[in-house]
Amino acid sequence: MTVRVAVLQLDVSSEESVADRVTRTLHLVDEAARDCDLLVLPELWHVGAFDLIAAREHAQPIDGPLVEALAGLARQHGIWLHGGSFAEIDGDERFNTSVLFAPDGALAAAYRKIHLFGFDGGETTVMSAGDELFVVETPLGPTGLATCYDLRFPELFRALVEGGATAILISSGWPSPRIEHWDVLTRARAIEDQAWVIACNEVGQQPGISLGGHSCVIDPRGAVVAQAGTSSEVLVVDIDPDEPDRWRREFPALQDIRIG
Repeated sequence: MTVRVAVLQLDVSSEESVADRVTRTLHLVDEAARDCDLLVLPELWHVGAFDLIAAREHAQPIDGPLVEALAGLARQHGIWLHGGSFAEIDGDERFNTSVLFAPDGALAAAYRKIHLFGFDGGETTVMSAGDELFVVETPLGPTGLATCYDLRFPELFRALVEGGATAILISSGWPSPRIEHWDVLTRARAIEDQAWVIACNEVGQQPGISLGGHSCVIDPRGAVVAQAGTSSEVLVVDIDPDEPDRWRREFPALQDIRIG
């Protein structure tokens, strides 16, 4: 049985207010959720991945109104909803936290991004790094979570596969100047881990940066099943959750790992 996945590539241009973007996005989720089993949003979509001022000002707790609204949509439509990531505030710390909801609206995972981008600047000046990986049973099978810059660290993805993952969901705010790296790395992670990679990026203009789009669905053999362009778009793809196991039996490279 196939699983219908919707990937919402959003415009997060800073000219739109956070409140208006949240309202617009929740409406888009409500529409797209009517025809899918699992839906994925991008990274920090409520503030935009590169708007650090907005991330600082609009951080919310894990039980705040944004997470509550996303949980409500998952419950209303009876779908798995990867709400992308949001700026979470917990005490004196802020995190770039991805949230995954089950069809009953329960929070199935809250992954705090481990690899923060900025080389001692940028995201690292606002956020604290997480330290826990998540693999959750979804209709895709055991499903791992990763966020944007994590994509450059193959050891994280291998750890997810060692935890049983056969599919990996990536929320991202990847910029246009390095979009060729995104195209290569999403395929590389699928090829080397023999897993579905479902990667949702953003488009639009943030302070000093253009977001690159190219949201994609990559199969366990590394084939690009679907890829978005550089404007707002919804990818809808039917995925066979059994394909990773079939390919791993046919080409059992993972059993030959000797390092790590």
